[in-house]
Amino acid sequence: MKLESFIAVRYLFARQKKSAAKGRSVVTIISWISLIGLMVSTAALIIVLSVYNGIGNLTKSLFATFDPELVIEPARGKTFHTSDLQLPLSDIASLDAVEAVAQMVNETAWLTYGSNQAIVRLRGVDDNYGRVTGFDTLVNSELGTRKAEVAETDEMSDLQPPTSDLQPPTSDLHYLFLGGEIYYTLAMRPHSNHPAAVHIPKRGSTSMGFSMEQAFNTGYAYPAGYFFIQQDIDRQYVVTDIDFVRQLMDYAPDEVSALAIKLKPGANVKRVKRALLNSLSPASSTPLTVKDRYDQQPLYYKIFRSERLGIYLILSLIVLISTLSLVASLSLLIINKRHDIFILQSMGLTRQRLRRTFRTEGMLICAVAVAAGLAIGFLVCWMQQQFGIIRMGDGNFVVSTFPVAMRPLDFLLTFLLVMAISTASVTLTVHRAKI
Repeated sequence: MKLESFIAVRYLFARQKKSAAKGRSVVTIISWISLIGLMVSTAALIIVLSVYNGIGNLTKSLFATFDPELVIEPARGKTFHTSDLQLPLSDIASLDAVEAVAQMVNETAWLTYGSNQAIVRLRGVDDNYGRVTGFDTLVNSELGTRKAEVAETDEMSDLQPPTSDLQPPTSDLHYLFLGGEIYYTLAMRPHSNHPAAVHIPKRGSTSMGFSMEQAFNTGYAYPAGYFFIQQDIDRQYVVTDIDFVRQLMDYAPDEVSALAIKLKPGANVKRVKRALLNSLSPASSTPLTVKDRYDQQPLYYKIFRSERLGIYLILSLIVLISTLSLVASLSLLIINKRHDIFILQSMGLTRQRLRRTFRTEGMLICAVAVAAGLAIGFLVCWMQQQFGIIRMGDGNFVVSTFPVAMRPLDFLLTFLLVMAISTASVTLTVHRAKI
């Protein structure tokens, strides 16, 4: 051990012995305050970042139940025909990295139920949509009961919608799965035999007309369940079968707004995305684009990254403020050790080596504080993961406790950040000291 390090370690522990024998000195108290301040700010960085990671992962998982891993959409226009693809739909589904492919048709619709109404984003999907997204896992569904009740209804008059001028369909029955906010906005009742009316402007019409029949294609579907995923989704989207939307839009049987793709575990999303772009873009008469989840929700992911950076900067300022007590502690230590400094200079220790001694002393305090802070942060996050100590409250939340996700990179960045700020503060303090 170098002489400077040996003296620094002696000072670190000698102050504790002195304070135990003669009571806490001002230097000791301020040193403990600086150590505890750095320790708490380091632990706070780890805890806040881990909670934010957990919330981010939870939100991403909720989006994942509605947004597919990859989506093939037209670069221009609203729809394309699957028969126009150079790579047939069956070949896309049989690719090594692809687990399932679902067809989707999206359209804005006017939904009425009794005297209530809402403008919604209608999403028609096929039977593979549940496999592609996991949407069915978050749906509070009444579909089985609804089908049984409708099948047992003998008189068509029981199925009349509330408005007498709109007649219910006599063809196949269709069902709606509504975002939770839409479900309650329309005041829908479970097990009701009244269908909702779905109105979509007629395709290609240049005039809205003078009546509902002239302006809109209207269809009827029964509410079969609702879902709570994310606020923006819950207040916009209604999911139904794709044939119903195609019928309302006068689409061809192979016409879609998008193809949703689920990849096999371990598949490289960027590589598959690039391969599909190369296969499909030159293929179709309609230029196509392939979007991953970041492309589908660009605003959310940009905000998430910006907020994370903002949190990191704010907590960095707290760390910087915590180092002020370290500066005070080190300055008082140098003043308190004037006699020792004179003796060490008499023994031949140069000014540079003396400064190195006190710089090492400050770095020892920082190292102990950072190590303890990282340990405390890890322990708190681990206890939250295992025991769910901090709960979300009594409201209707997706999870009952605050989610936490620890990342090794956060621990490394926190260590480097706190040590960098502390090193700069210690170096500047020692350099300005009159030694």
